[in-house]
Amino acid sequence: MELKPEQLAARLESEPLRPAYLIAGAEPLRVLEAADAVRAAARAQGVAEREVFEAEGNQREPDWAALEASFNAPSLFASRRLVELRLPTGKPGKDGAAVIADFCTTPAADVTLLVTAGEWSKKHAGKWSEAIGRIGHVAVAWPIKPHELPEWIERRLRSHGLSAERDAVQLLADRVEGNLLAAAQEIEKLALLAGEDRTPLDVTRMQSLVADAARFDVFRLVDAAMNGQPLLVSRMLAGLRGEGIAVPALMGMVVMELQRAAALARVAAGGGNLAAEFKAQRIWDSKQSVYRRALQRHPAPRWEAFVGVAGKVDRMVKGREAGDPWLGLERLLLAVADPKAVRLLTAAAA
Repeated sequence: MELKPEQLAARLESEPLRPAYLIAGAEPLRVLEAADAVRAAARAQGVAEREVFEAEGNQREPDWAALEASFNAPSLFASRRLVELRLPTGKPGKDGAAVIADFCTTPAADVTLLVTAGEWSKKHAGKWSEAIGRIGHVAVAWPIKPHELPEWIERRLRSHGLSAERDAVQLLADRVEGNLLAAAQEIEKLALLAGEDRTPLDVTRMQSLVADAARFDVFRLVDAAMNGQPLLVSRMLAGLRGEGIAVPALMGMVVMELQRAAALARVAAGGGNLAAEFKAQRIWDSKQSVYRRALQRHPAPRWEAFVGVAGKVDRMVKGREAGDPWLGLERLLLAVADPKAVRLLTAAAA
């Protein structure tokens, strides 16, 4: 039976760990939190060893032979292990599907398999996912529909000890525009800003608290660019400019994120260990999928060029180079979000 990620989290609190789990879908926050729930349940039930398998460098798929060997090898440091398999495309291919199905036929007593996928549809399912469902659970994070978002926000508010009137909830839903990660971040900030006051939030107080949190919008702006959302980038830049935010307040985060992406792109292009570079750059698991999607849109040299353009915008801000820094920043972030917009940078240079 297919579960919602939230249903899986509830089951993990009341049942022993199963041999295998598949968590997939286009809502990265729900996938991440469900996977974290599996990890937490594993730790609570004495699973101390963890292995991660994913495509590295120029490889299109994980090392299936190494995964199969891990299934068959005894644990070195603990009696039980959590083996994680990350499939961004949701497609293990013929060899991978066979390895997963074979494991599910006779699962090793000391292994729990956790498969996560960033994409999912009925076309992705197959005998391998059905095999996981027979011995474990399959949880799919289907996109939250617009009419479902207010209810999702209300549940999230309650989990943080908050409540809000219906109009206030709708105001927050309109603000995040369907982005669950942004909604979760806003609610965390609301919990901090509300302090000990847990009276229900009305529209006026919600507007006030959201306005107090406006300084955090630079994070959402960069996320929108990295996530490939050019229309949201333009709207957010217009909003920030209207609120009187200055370009220098944005450039530090923009430059840092572009430098990170350029470093990751160099490692990926050279066939290096991307997982190690994520660790070196101190990029959390929850943000890695954002970078992976961004890296797929542009080759490594282009990320270096983006860093150079950011430097040019910074010089505009300081009056060392002619040009409108707001226009320069918008063109840069639109190019990051959409390869078609790279021509805007070329035209500006000409």
